[in-house]
Amino acid sequence: MAHLLYRIGRASAMRPIVAILAWILALGLAGGGFLAFGGTLTDSFSIPGLETEEVTDQLKEEIPDLAGGTSRAVFQTEDGSAFTDEQIAGVTEALAAAQEVGAVTGVIDPFATQAQLEEQRAQLEAAPQQIEDGRAQIEAGQEQLDAGQAQLDAAREQLDANQAQLDAAIEAAKADATYLLAQQTFIDQQAQLDAAAAQLDEQQAQLDEQQTQLTDGLAELEAQSAQLELGSQLADATAGIRSVSEDGSTALGMIQFDTNVYEVVQEDKDEVIALVSAAVPAGVTVNFSADIATSVEGVMGAGEIIGVLLAFVVLMVMMRAIWPAVLPIISSVLGVGVGVATALAFSDVVEMSSVTPVLGVMLALAVGIDYSLFIVNRHREQYKRGMDLHESIGLANGTSGNAVVFAGSTVIVALLALNITGIPFLGIMGTVGAFGVGIAVLVAVTLTPAALGLIGHRVLGKKARASRGAAEHTEAPIEPMRTGRALLRFTAAVIGLLIVAIPAMSMRLGLPDGTQEPEDSTQYIAYKAVDQKFGEGVNGTLLVTADLPEAVSDDDLLATQVDVVNTLMENEDVYAVAPAGVSDDNGFLAFQVIPKEGPSSESTAQLVEDLRDISPLEDGTVIGVAGEASGNIDVSQKLDEALPVYLAIVVGLSLIILIIVFRSLIVPLIATLGFVLSLFAAFGVVTAVFQWGWLSSIFGVHDPGPVLSFLPIILTGILFGLAMDYQLFLTTGMREAYVHGMDARRSVVAGLRHGRAVVTAAAIIMISVFGGFVFSHIAMIRPMGLGLAMGVLFDAFVVRMVIVPSLMHLVGEKAWWLPAWLDRILPNVDVEGAALEREHPVPHADEEQEAEAAKA
Repeated sequence: MAHLLYRIGRASAMRPIVAILAWILALGLAGGGFLAFGGTLTDSFSIPGLETEEVTDQLKEEIPDLAGGTSRAVFQTEDGSAFTDEQIAGVTEALAAAQEVGAVTGVIDPFATQAQLEEQRAQLEAAPQQIEDGRAQIEAGQEQLDAGQAQLDAAREQLDANQAQLDAAIEAAKADATYLLAQQTFIDQQAQLDAAAAQLDEQQAQLDEQQTQLTDGLAELEAQSAQLELGSQLADATAGIRSVSEDGSTALGMIQFDTNVYEVVQEDKDEVIALVSAAVPAGVTVNFSADIATSVEGVMGAGEIIGVLLAFVVLMVMMRAIWPAVLPIISSVLGVGVGVATALAFSDVVEMSSVTPVLGVMLALAVGIDYSLFIVNRHREQYKRGMDLHESIGLANGTSGNAVVFAGSTVIVALLALNITGIPFLGIMGTVGAFGVGIAVLVAVTLTPAALGLIGHRVLGKKARASRGAAEHTEAPIEPMRTGRALLRFTAAVIGLLIVAIPAMSMRLGLPDGTQEPEDSTQYIAYKAVDQKFGEGVNGTLLVTADLPEAVSDDDLLATQVDVVNTLMENEDVYAVAPAGVSDDNGFLAFQVIPKEGPSSESTAQLVEDLRDISPLEDGTVIGVAGEASGNIDVSQKLDEALPVYLAIVVGLSLIILIIVFRSLIVPLIATLGFVLSLFAAFGVVTAVFQWGWLSSIFGVHDPGPVLSFLPIILTGILFGLAMDYQLFLTTGMREAYVHGMDARRSVVAGLRHGRAVVTAAAIIMISVFGGFVFSHIAMIRPMGLGLAMGVLFDAFVVRMVIVPSLMHLVGEKAWWLPAWLDRILPNVDVEGAALEREHPVPHADEEQEAEAAKA
């Protein structure tokens, strides 16, 4: 590889225009591919197989009306007073304007919704009195009916008595033979009695009919009373749900889309925002929820540009010449353009998170500058000692370029390993990042030599050019560090990193909500308005489903809903519950559940777990939990579970790579443990700032909350690769000195001296670039920028330059021990291109090595 890179570097230096035009052409093709095939980025971080996803899919199948997404438009009066009638009408018209967008399926007017809620509650409040009045009427009717029945019974008794008298008179007449004389009289009397009996029967039938009516009325009242009781329970559960605040100054309008909000193209979201905002009446402001208002517009902001400018300043201080300072930045920016544009060209084929290209820019920009710097610095040192220009460029490419290829490969492998987690969006992030780093490596070993050939002797400043080839450019004699000082430095550094890492023990993971956005952003204002006027739980509304063991009738539907509602309300973290939908067969129910606290709170996360734990209910009903807050919690838990596995993979990979490179067991162990220390120290800083709120004013953290859920895994992968870079550029120098005959402790100082300047500059550049992203206009990028900047700071300046050299000094010769059997089977990896360097010696190098070996 070293010889191949030597030839590539020399050829590029001798024909620079060809290499430069090739990369410009590549940039044009990448940009054209993006414009022709680029698709839409998503703000969703869904993971297939999560319970939220399964419940959502079932919900779409059972209740299609709930399948689309919903965003919130928060209307407020500017003076805090209640909406006037004109303003209410204006808000209704503003919401209606959103329906001009094809992706919008409907809107929900907050004032109409609130009116319906109040009407229903008024009816419920009036219903008890109506039922009592009905009961009183029935009781009065029953009294009248009882009185009529009593009169009827008395008349019937009198009729029976008259009938008995008549029968007795007839019998008496028959006995004394006078019956024939009074027969007609008896017949007339009997007819009268029969008529009276018929009249009584008719009256009895009327009384029976009235009794039936009273009984039915009473039964109906009892049924209404039962329904009223169910309605009252439901009203109690929904009492905290409003669409217009109690003071009448804030209203929550809903905009419904034909698909998940995160899948709606940004152009449609922007059009909705523009249409609604333009139609807002005078005296009213409107702000939108984060799911519709948050977008990643542009991958470079002011903070990122400042970071690049700081990198340029560092390069100028190091190089003391304009061209070698500008060269790494130009080549890096070109590589970023090719890498990111090419990746975005596939965004229509692969679902890509909106933060993915920004991560690609962050990584490719930082490593691109560093990798180019390593080659430029090596060439400057060789050229300063008098080596031929093209020979020096080729050798720098074959030695430092070889190390760049190997270092870049470790970063690429670490990023590609993110696919092992089984989390799609994370795997895509890793793949895009790895592709960007790969392009940065290719740019470094092809474009950098070409640019060096183009600028020629201007790679050195005037003063350095004047003394080129002089013996003064040789290095001073090497003395080993003092053992006591090494022990003190090692102890202090380890204790310091452990202290900084303490906050990481309490790190909570989550996805960003509106509170992470700038305080003057529409999504932050909307979030806070909802929090203050309607309760913080409204921002974390859950969607709970109930899959019944058997479908219920329409008559039993309300009772079934209330049973589920009462069960949900038993949890102390539930603020309100309301039915949200019912399947066609009444076998699947959906409910809107509002927690007491916001979506990022520990209580809401516990609530999701508690609701899932009660499933199935005693009657066999299966409870499911979905919604944005639930999905975010599921994603965070999945990522939390994946972190130890990924960390184990990376640590194991680190040990294997370093054992092969340095042919040692102790050095890889020291390097890997140092990486773990710097990683957890970076976690500690991010937790302290973004979760605890320390130094919040400096970093613009106005609302501390959980740490970005995928940040730990991303940091682990990236910092591993960068740590191996620094370990490689420092420790290979130590090994080379040791192999050439220098004792172990002097070789530590030799390697440190050899790579310290370039690693220091590279680390400062990394910190500058990553630090620029701390103040990014994209909320999710800020903790990444801080974590990466702190990780590089701790790893480069504390681990690689303090802990590793100090510990290797204390270990001494044992640092390079390797079992003979393992030494025989390991491949010989010449990372620094030592064999190539022996074939193309640098002026004065032989004298230095001989002097140091003799002294040792």
